[in-house]
Amino acid sequence: MVDPYEKLLREAYSNITETSGDEGRFSVPEPKVYIEGKTTVLENFAEIASTLRREQDHLMKYLLGELGTAGKIDGNRAIFNGKFERAVIDSAVRNYTEDYVICSECGKPDTRLIKDGRVLTLRCDACGGHRPVKKRRARTEPVGSRIEEGSIMDVDIQSVSRRGDGVARIGKYTMYVAGAKPGQTVKVKVTRVAGSIVFTERL
Repeated sequence: MVDPYEKLLREAYSNITETSGDEGRFSVPEPKVYIEGKTTVLENFAEIASTLRREQDHLMKYLLGELGTAGKIDGNRAIFNGKFERAVIDSAVRNYTEDYVICSECGKPDTRLIKDGRVLTLRCDACGGHRPVKKRRARTEPVGSRIEEGSIMDVDIQSVSRRGDGVARIGKYTMYVAGAKPGQTVKVKVTRVAGSIVFTERL
């Protein structure tokens, strides 16, 4: 005689789509990034979108919003206007994965995006959990606004540079903050602006 609980469990599994198995094996490909003239190329864009099981257009729209720039999909690559460090693009991909792919209930990537009226919902095929997708906070400064020397502002650190400084992207600007770590919000004073590069001191 089949145990009632086991029968229910089998029925539940038969109603979900194929899952990825052990979530420990889920790994997003590391972005392959290089500068080409005045643009930044994400060479393995298609591979990343495929691994995340998301439409390329949806991922691209998110990345453009995070980077505060324009760009296009070119075959398997994504091309962004402007020069961006690999760490910045890597941070944007990780944020997308957290917001639009990983289930907050079981931690697995076996999810789908479902539009329920005006609400975009992330539904998990592994555990049945679902949650509305939350939009991230707006940028500290609107895209296109000018940052001037002497300005004092609060910034959200998104990644770390090769030298170990915290990095924040604000519109077209890349801001460096000594000693800051990803996830921190710090108050800084702008000490120098060189094109789109901003140097600061913490307050």
